[in-house]
Amino acid sequence: MRINFHGAAGTVTGSKHLIELNDGTKILLDCGMFQGHGKDTETLNRTWGFYPEEINYLILSHAHIDHSGLIPKLTKDGFKGKIYATPATKDLTEILLYNSAYIQEADVLFLNKRRKKEGRPPLEALYKEEDARKAMPYFVSVTTGFSIPIRNDISLTFYEAGHILGSSTVFLKIKENGKITSIVFSGDVGRYGDPILKSPQAFPQADYVIIESTYGNKLHEETDTYAKLLKHHIEETCMSKGGKLIIPAFSVGRTQEILYALNELEINHELPPIEYFVDSPLSIEATEVVKRHPECFNKAVHKLMKTDFDPFHFKGLHYIEGIEESKRLNDYNKPCVIISASGMAEAGRVKHHIANSINQKRNTILLVGYCEPESLGARLKQKPETIKIFGDTYNVKADIREINSMSAHADYNDLSQYLACQYPDEVKQVFVVHGEPEVQQEFSKRLRKKGFKDVVIPGLHESFVLK
Repeated sequence: MRINFHGAAGTVTGSKHLIELNDGTKILLDCGMFQGHGKDTETLNRTWGFYPEEINYLILSHAHIDHSGLIPKLTKDGFKGKIYATPATKDLTEILLYNSAYIQEADVLFLNKRRKKEGRPPLEALYKEEDARKAMPYFVSVTTGFSIPIRNDISLTFYEAGHILGSSTVFLKIKENGKITSIVFSGDVGRYGDPILKSPQAFPQADYVIIESTYGNKLHEETDTYAKLLKHHIEETCMSKGGKLIIPAFSVGRTQEILYALNELEINHELPPIEYFVDSPLSIEATEVVKRHPECFNKAVHKLMKTDFDPFHFKGLHYIEGIEESKRLNDYNKPCVIISASGMAEAGRVKHHIANSINQKRNTILLVGYCEPESLGARLKQKPETIKIFGDTYNVKADIREINSMSAHADYNDLSQYLACQYPDEVKQVFVVHGEPEVQQEFSKRLRKKGFKDVVIPGLHESFVLK
């Protein structure tokens, strides 16, 4: 048996890990898109490192594009197997892939106009919306906590991962040459005590562990400060300065967490009386999907829903769908909060809102999640004097603020708790993925101190024979 790492190796995007059995069977864990790698992104997303037509099974940990985003290209390039995911992951992935295809087609159309003027050949999108639609029939829904046989010698069980709706730890038992090998893949691990989702579940003892390390060297702020911190920034920007609070937020997960926190403020009669705009059609769709899957909610949300049937809605909330309606927000001069995708501020409508607001002192850009080092969000975190957006240079006069406690990724304490269900002496090897190199190094040291003897940080396209 062999495992090959074709993404999220030395970086946090492009999750793709390929298990090869001795009989030639190939199991792909995630099929994610690389994001935020500047000029290298396109090449990374067009280079598989394997042959899609040879993959027998794809197991998807969750719906985020850096884990699911290349599925339409995989099927377009020859994959004909089954894609296993939880019901909520399947529903979220569908809307995310359609949106990804739409963005790619729009971006290519824009770039090709420029390339034509420059006498250069046109570019082609990685995939189109039709390709995303063709990929969906390959999905097989698997309920969390139930073991299913992929075939006689391979079983799959999903366990709650607590990262986003439907996110799961993947647990595989593979029988080869009369011997059973257990492999666990964390996907992305969420926080314990998440305000909306169930906490990560314990899973059986594994021989091999593949674990994310996004925040493997950090501790988050206490999660119960979400609503309080949001209230502080709203009051500071909107009530005191009369400005706009622009919040780049991932459409899946982060937007719903913000809405839930604002709803909590309203319930406690603490919500500042201004207008709140969600300017992202995808966020609207994702919120509706979230509402359809209460089985993923924790006990506190179920209790709240007995008296508040919609914990993601409150007075003053408006959903913006049309482009013209979105553009009109540029001329909206009253204090307001604009929540818009993408979370890294690398694409989507939020980029326009930032460009329109960044040169005014009364405004604030509030960053509430992880940003790839080369993304606009990460560059804003450095609080530069000027910044380029859409090729134009802007003076940064707006305040740049962060709420780190809103990360959906586990910190090193959460990851330690996540692995507490394992006897380190019985784990033959731990593969640390999905993290920046310096973070992976620090997290690997922590794992060794906890008794995990063989901890490996794989490189891109690196291959290992399982002992």
